[in-house]
Amino acid sequence: MEVESGKRNDRPELGQAIEHARREGATLIIAKLDRLARSVAFIFALRDSGVKFIACDMPEANTLTIGLLAAMAQHERELISERTKAALAAKKARGFKLGSPQNLTKEATINATEARRRRALEDPSNRRAAELIVLYRDRGLSYAGIANQLNSNGHRTRRGKRFSACTVQRLLKRSRPMEAVGRAA
Repeated sequence: MEVESGKRNDRPELGQAIEHARREGATLIIAKLDRLARSVAFIFALRDSGVKFIACDMPEANTLTIGLLAAMAQHERELISERTKAALAAKKARGFKLGSPQNLTKEATINATEARRRRALEDPSNRRAAELIVLYRDRGLSYAGIANQLNSNGHRTRRGKRFSACTVQRLLKRSRPMEAVGRAA
């Protein structure tokens, strides 16, 4: 099941589903036509490829209705893009710095921090590194010393980067209760 936007045509899962339907002579089932694609060319290329498809929101649609609806979906995509660009330009003209964390609400910042913390704790590589960090810290190694030890042993962060003293300290704080971190520092 894919949940990508219908705006994009470069969707690997959709491509695999289309190819599978073509190989097997199967019918592709789509929840909503505008979720399949918001491009007339894409819809008609799919139709012309010989792959049958049914949109659950209009199971009895024929070539004419699919063509009209695809054109309307493409037009809506263009309108959405124009409205978004206009709204961003207006906001920028009012002095907002777009893409700035200043514009985030406190709740959004807290949610993002919690999500990063949760991903870091759930990552198997981080979990192994955190266990080693606690052991190395209990042996008296500095954050920089722990980072050097992890890097020399081939450990990498969740994003594949080398450990630094700062990442070691953050991971230690995330993996230990706060009172334990205060004692370890």
